[in-house]
Amino acid sequence: MKKMKRWFTGLSEREQKLVSVGAVVGALLIFYFSVWSPISSASAEQKLAVQSDKQLLAWVQEQSGRATILRRSSNRTTFSGSLTQVVNQTTRGANIPVARMQPQGQELIVSIDEVVFNDFLTWLNILESKVVIIVQSDVSEVDSQGYVQVRRLQLGKS
Repeated sequence: MKKMKRWFTGLSEREQKLVSVGAVVGALLIFYFSVWSPISSASAEQKLAVQSDKQLLAWVQEQSGRATILRRSSNRTTFSGSLTQVVNQTTRGANIPVARMQPQGQELIVSIDEVVFNDFLTWLNILESKVVIIVQSDVSEVDSQGYVQVRRLQLGKS
């Protein structure tokens, strides 16, 4: 530090002003690029994310209202019998190859090794019309295009 002070005092007055101005400009540049610019860009990104989340929330609320109205107005047929019977009947009709079914209390856990995605959705729609609800699901894609694997589909009565 003493060396720098000696060096600075050894400069002419004009050079001292130039070094001082350069140090201030350098400090401002360092502050701008290391603090201000990252904070400013992160703030802009967060504003966009908040705006996107607000739009998503509005859409979800709209869809929730529509779902409630549809649920109340739909003429669903409840089924009599066990959940296993309904799943067996509907899977045969929809060409769904069930790998495993495991009753768990009032619910049923179904596993399917590989199924055409559109057939799977059609089957879920049939189950929904019979007042069967999906409690939990774990579905993943497989190597074959258009096919999915259902690791766990937990169904219950609504």
